[in-house]
Amino acid sequence: MANPKVIEKKKTIVNEITEKIKEAQSVVFFDYSGLSVVELTELRKALKEIDSEFKVYKNTLTRRALNNLNIDLENYLEGPKAILFGPDAVAPIKVLNDFAKKHDTLEMKVGIVEGQIVGLDTLKELAKIPSKDTLLNQFAYGLMGVVRDFAICVDLYAKKLEENKKEEL
Repeated sequence: MANPKVIEKKKTIVNEITEKIKEAQSVVFFDYSGLSVVELTELRKALKEIDSEFKVYKNTLTRRALNNLNIDLENYLEGPKAILFGPDAVAPIKVLNDFAKKHDTLEMKVGIVEGQIVGLDTLKELAKIPSKDTLLNQFAYGLMGVVRDFAICVDLYAKKLEENKKEEL
């Protein structure tokens, strides 16, 4: 007969996974085997800087959590997998993808981005999107250019009006 304490602990972990998936804007399942403890620590640190994390759970518990959410990722839950949880839809994927470029043994498999299941190709495309800060800077720079051009036009118009006044005198 199963130990009630063990069953309760497993239920708690399943609930934890379920909540983390619900709350995250991006969830990525990836293979991490072959990475050293130092490399895993480096990845954790990089993810922590953007308020993201990854955890390793037993696949059976992950399956139960996904079943609770009516998400079918059965084909991706073979072998050891880590799960990335991010509060942003793009930034954590960028960090994981950049890390994978430097460490061949890390391999992204599948993700859930803003509630939608996405494959590896989509994850790699999302990783190419500039960060939120970069996009905001580009937008602000674009606005500054428009304001600058408008100021130049107004200045030229004012000078033209001044010239016309002098010619009338």
